[in-house]
Amino acid sequence: MGTRLFDHLPDGYALTPAGENLYQNALVREEQAQAIDRQVFGLDAQLKGSLVLTASHDVFSRLVIRRLGIFRKAYPGIRLQLLSTTGLGARQADIALRLTPKPPDYLIGRKVLPLGMGIYASGQYLEQNPQPAHLVLWNDEIEMPAWATQNFPQAEVTIRANDVTTLLACLNNHMGISMLPCYIGGSASELYRLDLPLEASNWSLWVLSHVDLRATARVRACREFLADIIEQQETLIAGLNSRYWPGSQ
Repeated sequence: MGTRLFDHLPDGYALTPAGENLYQNALVREEQAQAIDRQVFGLDAQLKGSLVLTASHDVFSRLVIRRLGIFRKAYPGIRLQLLSTTGLGARQADIALRLTPKPPDYLIGRKVLPLGMGIYASGQYLEQNPQPAHLVLWNDEIEMPAWATQNFPQAEVTIRANDVTTLLACLNNHMGISMLPCYIGGSASELYRLDLPLEASNWSLWVLSHVDLRATARVRACREFLADIIEQQETLIAGLNSRYWPGSQ
């Protein structure tokens, strides 16, 4: 183009003013190309071909992967690709399993189950701390969460984490108490749930895909399969059979 679009800096690249002016036009062109791709893919009526499924690592590992063998036997012509991510944009994936209070408008799908939450800690921690005083929180919880101030007003934040796998590891290693989705806390053998009042979460498990893919046979088949296996695990997801710490009930 005969114009410098980026400046090479010691720590990376930065857009020049000319690059910034072209940026929005480039985004429009990219979305148009992806829309064409999705529309062509959406006309496919065959139960074979590739299918990209995205979910967070914990949803895959605790709710999905051990049941994918059933799907593979039912649809041997569909080749699955799994992406452990937390966002679905453009054509990153054909189907997304997402924990969200409300999905974006450009996705269609189904709210399968509401998300159950609970307060969890390891048995060893609770034995050593009958009055829990150590909180394990998320990095973005700037203010003390309501469950902590209401039930543990004297407790202090001892560690923060930015992903659920790290947070769970902290609890398994007896570092304190935290709030977890019941499908995670309830499937961790080291942890017990405390019988404490919690406001119901407005988050749910959704099975989603782009609106352009609604007519694709393999997308539809996989969406129905995922919704079905999620519903079969309602007891775990809702925390209906939680293992409570003795004396907390």
